[in-house]
This record gives sequence, structure tokens and C-alpha cells, in this order.
Amino acid sequence: MKGLQALKRWASSYSSCVIAFSGGVDSTFLLYALKTHTDLHIRAVTLAPPYVPRWELEEAGRIAGEMGIEHLVIELPIADELQDNPEDRCYRCKHILFERIIERSDQWHADVVVDGTNADDARAYRPGMKALQELGIRSPLLECGFTKEDIRKLCRDWGLSVADKPAYSCLMTRIPHGTRVTEELLRTIETAERYLHACGFPDVRVRVHRDIARIEIGGDQFQRFCSSRRLQDIDQYLKRLGFSYVTVDLSGYTSGSMDPTHHRG
Repeated sequence: MKGLQALKRWASSYSSCVIAFSGGVDSTFLLYALKTHTDLHIRAVTLAPPYVPRWELEEAGRIAGEMGIEHLVIELPIADELQDNPEDRCYRCKHILFERIIERSDQWHADVVVDGTNADDARAYRPGMKALQELGIRSPLLECGFTKEDIRKLCRDWGLSVADKPAYSCLMTRIPHGTRVTEELLRTIETAERYLHACGFPDVRVRVHRDIARIEIGGDQFQRFCSSRRLQDIDQYLKRLGFSYVTVDLSGYTSGSMDPTHHRG
């Protein structure tokens, strides 16, 4: 595949790298591809602020362990400048998190820090990419032209467990901009979404509007969700978490539905 050849050429300029590793499809693919198709010495760093779901941290650790990659998890608080969930949250967050990875990379004397941004991300609303560029973070999947479809196909070919894993994002994307973010609120959202996963709906978001939980369900699951015999159980469970009202968004799941209106898609 041309992309893999390009990735090998890209990696030939370095002897070591640090990967910002979330355990998602893109970063797992990148980790595996660099490990199996290049001679790079690789370390993985997962940053763990409260708005990253705990189960994703556990999965990242499991995947890195299975690949035999040295893996570091760095716990972080919610930065003061993110407490009110500003509209430029993603830009600020990327700066804060990747500065920590750069510090660790410098301690290890690694040649480069990389992330899993892919070619499709360049066509989407990704305000955090500006921060990556300012910090000199390299995105080899983007640079070598890998699309999400390419990545999922190769993950299936290689038998990677993340091949069909739904895309996830930080839990602050479930909260309107300008809303005070607390660890308690983040854990409530995570608990609600994990419950819905266990009910058989992996492609889901629980958006929070004060005491209202607005459930967004992926298009292929929407009809099954609305006809589920478990709707009453779901309603009662989320109300036990503290919500007064539980609603289902008739538009289904929309990536970035909490973003500024002109960026929605």
C-alpha cells in the first residue's frame, strides 16, 4: 500500500519517537504500523485529565501492553483556563496536553512527538490542530495521506481489535460552552454513556443541558434504540444519576453538535 511505503520513508528520518496515545483507532493503527513497519524506538504517552473517560485509559494501557510498548499515563487536573469550557477549548487543551508530552519527550531525548491525526481530519473542524502545528507535533498519518477508511481497513487486515471501534471524544464536548465543568459532572456523563454502551448502543453521546440529558444515537442504531424495551430502564437510570429529564435527539448523533453553529456538520 502506498501509504505504508510513505510512512516508512517518513520514519526513516528519525530513530525514536513518542506517540500521543489515546487507544482509539488512529493512534492504535499508528502505534502498530510504526512498531511493525519501521525501526523506530517507540514510547507511548497517554494523558489523563478528568475529561478523558476512565475506560479509554484502561483500554490504552491494555493495547500498549499487548504490543510490548513502553507506556506512560500522566494524570492531570482540569486546567483553570478550561474550567468554563470556552469555545477555544480544544486549542487551549491541545497546547496544555502536548506541552506535557514534549517535556517527557525531551527527558527521553526522543527525536519527534507524533499524534494520530489523519487526512480526513484536515477537512473537518479541528481547532486543536493549530496548537499541534505551533508546537511542532508531527502527524504522519495526515502527512502520508491515510484516510479513516484506509486506517480501518488495515486494522481489519491486521486483526487489530479497534478496527470497528466508534470514534470518541473528550467528555467536555457533551457540555455547552460557557458551562462550569466539574469532575462530578464528567463522571456522571461517563457513567451514563457506559450504561448505554452496555445496553447495546456503542455509538452514543449524552449531551447535558443543566438537568436535561439529550441522547444522540448513531443513525444505524436510532430505530433500534427508539423501539427498545429498555427505554424505561434507560430513563430511570439516567434520572437516578441526577437528570430531571431524559430526551432523545431526533437528528441522531451529530459530531460536534456542541460546536459553534457555523462549524457544525
